Amino acid sequence: MNPATRTAGAATRRRRLGSVGWHLAAVALLAVILYPVVWVVSASFKPSGSIVGSLELFPQDPTLGNYQRAAEGMAGISVLRFFWNSAVLAVLAVVGTVASSALAGYAFARLRFRGRTVLFVLMISTLLLPFHVLIVPQYAVFQNLGLVDTYVPLLAGKFLAAEAFFVFLMVQFMRGIPHELDESARIDGAGPWGIFWHVVLPLSRPAMVTTAIFTFIWTWNDFLAPLIYLSTPDKYPLPLALQLYIDQTTLSDYGALMAMSMLALLPVIGFFLFFQRLLVDGVATSGLKG
Repeated sequence: MNPATRTAGAATRRRRLGSVGWHLAAVALLAVILYPVVWVVSASFKPSGSIVGSLELFPQDPTLGNYQRAAEGMAGISVLRFFWNSAVLAVLAVVGTVASSALAGYAFARLRFRGRTVLFVLMISTLLLPFHVLIVPQYAVFQNLGLVDTYVPLLAGKFLAAEAFFVFLMVQFMRGIPHELDESARIDGAGPWGIFWHVVLPLSRPAMVTTAIFTFIWTWNDFLAPLIYLSTPDKYPLPLALQLYIDQTTLSDYGALMAMSMLALLPVIGFFLFFQRLLVDGVATSGLKG
């Protein structure tokens, strides 16, 4: 065997070993990431008394009693009520965020007006402001308006383009739409509203779907904001309703808690899988031009 053949064979073996090593590392990382999910799924089928303190990953005696108790609800409230509350909040948040972000993004990306750059910089700078800094003043405002323990504090910002991340996403996407389309529509007699509604908005569907998916997931999983503003259990969304299964003074039903957690994940997973292709398209094309 000549030296060239031996060198090529050694290089091939090194590439194979490197590929095997990368695959093993990826599998190990995947196992670490998926372990909490597998644990929750397994715990939802364990008896409530064997969840906390048990080292077993898989249940020895699987039971569906946890899901039966979860379906019965808690504190005299049906589980369907909690799902309905979360669905109302998530759907309204999606509608408000998509509509307001699209309008604000169109103004920043396609219209020319005095102070546009300054306003855009101020809007982007709000991304650096932590949400926790605003909790006290926002709560004081809504309390003085008598809106605490309602859904208004949770949804008002969604309809006022207060989500700077999604406004920025819309701006970046709309800047990539050719301006020649605006000129053609203007020649046909369309004004700014007509250009937005008939030209820019239909072409911005990937960015709008991306905004809708992230808004739905974040709103559905939000725990802190409902915890601050809601005090009536009948108005709780699912993340806040989960705490009803944990009682520090009496017994806690960890089995029903795990079962409810699994049921709460199903709408999010279904929503993501249904719009997955459009989500990838929106993320891939939103930053092409800026």
